[in-house]
Amino acid sequence: MRRRDQQRVGRIGLWLFILVSVLFFVVPLYVMIVTSLKTMPEIREGGIFALPRNLTFDPWVEAWSTACTGLRCSGLSGGFWNSVKILVPSVAISVLFGAVNGYALSFWRARGGEVLFALLMVGAFIPYQLFIYPLSLSFAAAGIGSSLTAVVLIHVIFGLPITTLVFRNYYSGLPIELIKAARIDGAGFWRIFVSILLPMSGPITVVALILQATGIWNDYLFGLIFAGQGNQPMTVQLTALVNTRLGERPYNVHMAATILTALVPLLIYLFSGRWFVRGIAAGAVKG
Repeated sequence: MRRRDQQRVGRIGLWLFILVSVLFFVVPLYVMIVTSLKTMPEIREGGIFALPRNLTFDPWVEAWSTACTGLRCSGLSGGFWNSVKILVPSVAISVLFGAVNGYALSFWRARGGEVLFALLMVGAFIPYQLFIYPLSLSFAAAGIGSSLTAVVLIHVIFGLPITTLVFRNYYSGLPIELIKAARIDGAGFWRIFVSILLPMSGPITVVALILQATGIWNDYLFGLIFAGQGNQPMTVQLTALVNTRLGERPYNVHMAATILTALVPLLIYLFSGRWFVRGIAAGAVKG
């Protein structure tokens, strides 16, 4: 009986912890949503948790199309498309190269491969800020400073260690007999990768895609430094919008703009979260 009571207390404690954790994230999101749907006179009255009496989507329209982000008053729409232009090639290239690297380091044991992998992992733990100045000089000398190309290249370089680690750990758990049998049948490096490894890499590819997509979309530092004035991603424009200090602060517009900026990684996880969990369970964190 005592053990059963202990188990019941443990379950209650677990559910309380889960409830508090959920509230920690849901309550701020709720406040942001209801505030973004209110008019400014209603916001001034207080009642931060109250539902909007006069529902309006004007703050969302303004945040997207007419809000001022510094000297420009064209909303976050331009920053959204800049973020998309950065996100798509950065994720595609870093995930593809990470998969090839993980495959090569798992099944094609080249001399010095372990040293190369160790150096790659060491580079992943060095603070990015240390590379900013030399990279700025290098990109300027190469003629790609203040461009989308520079930002994409930065994200690919700094994304390779994590994608390589994820795919290497996953491929290391696969039976080596598959690769040996393919070699006996005459398949080479690329044939094995395309015909055998890639079809088995669905869950772990989703893990790498989510990790890279959320990290790249939420990036602020690289977009601010390397993108240039006309190529700023959505996060940089959001900061400029929120920090504008002329006149009254339109909190409803700020909340709508913040939700719009966070919407893409949120939707990515909602639509692929099941695959993300499957990929983690399949070996993404296996050492």
